[in-house]
Amino acid sequence: MTQQNTGTAEGPDTGYVSGRYWHKIDDGRLQCDVCPRFCKLREGQRGLCFVRARAHDEIVLTTYGRSSGFCVDPIEKKPLNHFLPGTPVLSFGTAGCNLACKFCQNWDISKSRELDRLQARVSPQAIAERAVEEGSRSVAFTYNDPVIFLEYAVDVAEACHGHGIKTVAVTAAYVTEEPREEFFRHMDAANVDLKAFTERFYWKVCGGHLQPVLETIEYLKHETDVWFELTNLLIPGENDSEAEIDLMTQWIVEQLGPDVPLHFTAFHPDWKMMDKPCTPLRTLTRSRDIALKNGLRYVYTGNVHDFEGSSTYCHNCGDILIGRDWYELSTWNMAAANGQGSCSNCGTPVAGVFDSAPGHWGARRLPIHIAA
Repeated sequence: MTQQNTGTAEGPDTGYVSGRYWHKIDDGRLQCDVCPRFCKLREGQRGLCFVRARAHDEIVLTTYGRSSGFCVDPIEKKPLNHFLPGTPVLSFGTAGCNLACKFCQNWDISKSRELDRLQARVSPQAIAERAVEEGSRSVAFTYNDPVIFLEYAVDVAEACHGHGIKTVAVTAAYVTEEPREEFFRHMDAANVDLKAFTERFYWKVCGGHLQPVLETIEYLKHETDVWFELTNLLIPGENDSEAEIDLMTQWIVEQLGPDVPLHFTAFHPDWKMMDKPCTPLRTLTRSRDIALKNGLRYVYTGNVHDFEGSSTYCHNCGDILIGRDWYELSTWNMAAANGQGSCSNCGTPVAGVFDSAPGHWGARRLPIHIAA
């Protein structure tokens, strides 16, 4: 039976908060049910994510309120191109991750085993209030996967919504059904990292499985109102073949529809994949061409300087709607009201969540400190 208790597990000084979604199995171990790893723990053991552990005969979240740092970013950096373009987003994460991607580009955070590197505990209310002070339209749970700190993310989201601040999840979507429902019920937008379209890649490179990710993506589309976009990091020789891109983009159109934005982003050597070269621009543009040919309307290239590949176009008349130079917005040829946008030239609706005018945050990255 899944537990859903809350509260501190080891007293007020530890920061350990009782976790949700676990149960005891026959041999006395406790099974964490947050993600498809189903880690089975004895007293004192931690799951692969590192932040969920067994203590005092329950599963606890060891990093509640503890952040690896706060920063105000452009929303396009998440990346989200169709969610309040040009606006600032207060971003943070914690330690740990429930996948083991060899190419992780935030490995110093997601693979951290030094909890004392994290900042002092910050309350959900303090984060929401600081977002208001900084003029951020949203708060993003990012840098590591927020599903592993679900309890904290949900509490922050509730505080943010109380102040009119929207919430964004940057996630690999490796989560099971019950926690998935609770987590995304509190999110306004998400960027889902679809790492590849083969089970081989997920198992050999990430230590996970593809099917749970696809199920979460389908859930977002068909059972929630969460605005979401997809990101696919292309690694030379691993997940960048024309055949794989063709199959993946066909699946997106058939299962999700043509309006889900897709970002092809460039890999650079990092962590345990230092032997791979950077992704050539031609691979990104080729993949974008395949996706557009298969019927996707909004396809982007990222981590490279490519005005054409980073801008938004009307799928009906072809006019440029939003011009982007890295994270700086230039052209704005959209009419928007009540969160909905349309092409200024032909009136065709544009999928997404839009203000009547773009924000002007630009490419700034502003590290901030939030007092406990």
